[in-house]
Amino acid sequence: MINEVHPPDNDTPPRTQPGDGQPDVRPRDGKLPATVWQIGTIMCLMNVSFVMAYSFSGLYLKHILGATAISIGLLEGLCETASHVMKLFSGMLSDFMRRRKAIMIVGYILSVLSKPILAASVTSGWVCIARMMERFGNGIQASPRDAIIADVVPRKRIGASYGLKRSLAYMGSLFGGVLAIIAVKATNNNYQAVFALASIPAIVAFGILVFMIKEPKRFDHQAITSGAPLPQPKLKSKFSIRNFQYLGMSFWLLMGVNTIFMMARMNETFLILRMNEGYQADPVFAPIVMIVLNIGTAISSYPIGLLGDKFNRVNLLSIGIAALLLADIIMYSAHSATTMCMGILCWGIQLGSTQNVFVSLIAEKVPEDLRGTGIGTYWLINAFSAFCADVLAGFVAHHYSLGCIFISSGITGLLALLALYFMIHITMVAAARGKVV
Repeated sequence: MINEVHPPDNDTPPRTQPGDGQPDVRPRDGKLPATVWQIGTIMCLMNVSFVMAYSFSGLYLKHILGATAISIGLLEGLCETASHVMKLFSGMLSDFMRRRKAIMIVGYILSVLSKPILAASVTSGWVCIARMMERFGNGIQASPRDAIIADVVPRKRIGASYGLKRSLAYMGSLFGGVLAIIAVKATNNNYQAVFALASIPAIVAFGILVFMIKEPKRFDHQAITSGAPLPQPKLKSKFSIRNFQYLGMSFWLLMGVNTIFMMARMNETFLILRMNEGYQADPVFAPIVMIVLNIGTAISSYPIGLLGDKFNRVNLLSIGIAALLLADIIMYSAHSATTMCMGILCWGIQLGSTQNVFVSLIAEKVPEDLRGTGIGTYWLINAFSAFCADVLAGFVAHHYSLGCIFISSGITGLLALLALYFMIHITMVAAARGKVV
């Protein structure tokens, strides 16, 4: 099972030495570091902002600006690709600079500025610019944000920390959906006014980042296993493509599974369009899709994180993939909006389960000096797969129906589950031969 070998109970002293002038922000009493709660709060507020705007962006493009399903799928695919590419670059840069916060600030500036631009957009081109800015900003801050958590959290609490962060983030998405409904009603379906209101929580989140987040002066734990451990001590990683060889075979096997799995996960815009067109739901109920989705994600992220700290994370990953298959079955066969919401809830559960497991495994397995690179690589691989998933969903929806997108998603998800079991078989054979994978 990807060599889930744990070191002794006493955490191994970190390889990286203190002395770079940064404050020590590690907890002294076994609690989760304050940094985790602060980042979770920032993500909560940013998701409130994002969902308020995102819930209506697809409807705004299609019904107000006249965009087609194919063009929406292409836009979302390009935006996600740009975001994931920037996640790799920013992750590698944060490893090289040994500074996470400064890079995060640049990303959040772009995300904050994208909201007023979206509010002022009167053509598809300006909406595209706003969406690209938001995704660029998200990509720039994501890998350093996830890496800084692994830097300050004890090994035994990695899963719980990532789970807490994601639960807080998706609680923000839940609140964002509720506020979006209130805002669109209060503005008499004025999407641009809602986009403007979405700027407020983003500005607050940016203030917390600038004035409260502190970087650690040392890593709290090192990698458990890696294919080719870096020499120690390693105070700064070179900004080089050669670093990929140090990520380890277990990492690349996991990324193979992730590549297939992500191709089954089309953008949530298609779930909103399916609810709106398939059941003639009023546009004001578009945020309900995001609310239900984020309830599923919020209730699954932290429990899965806790379980991952106690049990084999690969087994939990198979449960997450199974949840996606169940969601596809329910949404394809749904004959009412209520049943559709049940499928969306399962879709949210698989989001919370799988994202937490993937990132926790990466933070645990890759060398600590290359956590940003490993997480960034994960997001870059997601970029290719997400682009393919969105374009495929747009093609299927345009030439067949929105309901058929769940057939293609289910088939791809089944292939991902088979790939996971193939990966498990490889690692078991390698372990039997005494090889570290």
